[in-house]
Amino acid sequence: MATDPQRFREVMGHFATGVAVVACGGPGGPSGLTTSAVAAVSLDPPLLLVCFDNASRTLEAVRAERRFSVNVLREGQEEIALLFASKSEMGEKFASVDHASEDGLPVLRDAIAWTACDVRELLPGGDHTIALGAITALGADPAEGRPLLHHRGAFAGLHHGA
Repeated sequence: MATDPQRFREVMGHFATGVAVVACGGPGGPSGLTTSAVAAVSLDPPLLLVCFDNASRTLEAVRAERRFSVNVLREGQEEIALLFASKSEMGEKFASVDHASEDGLPVLRDAIAWTACDVRELLPGGDHTIALGAITALGADPAEGRPLLHHRGAFAGLHHGA
């Protein structure tokens, strides 16, 4: 029995995820997108995975550059998440956010945490491509804060206590 894609999306929407901007450089300037499909894979060696829609402009850049950064967004950065999820020109996206270069990759200055990765593998995954990244540098805001979450099609926050 085939699974209806919309029903699959609805059911998996119950799994709360963090929200990140994945970015890379390139001859035409930086490129980036919003995703919730990020996961730690291994501690030794340190690896993570990111899933890219096969039609993504940023996937094209990652294929060419063989590197990417993952910028974990914090509560209150919903507008950044929406901006990088949009079809706006890449130059407009990056002109709208404070970013720097870390380990040769664009990193959002206000992200709660970030990693820089070299592409180890690009694997087919249906309508997405799975990038396995080897960590080359990383950092986190010492003040920490709370992550921006995505749950059932909407942004959410992390709430502690009863």
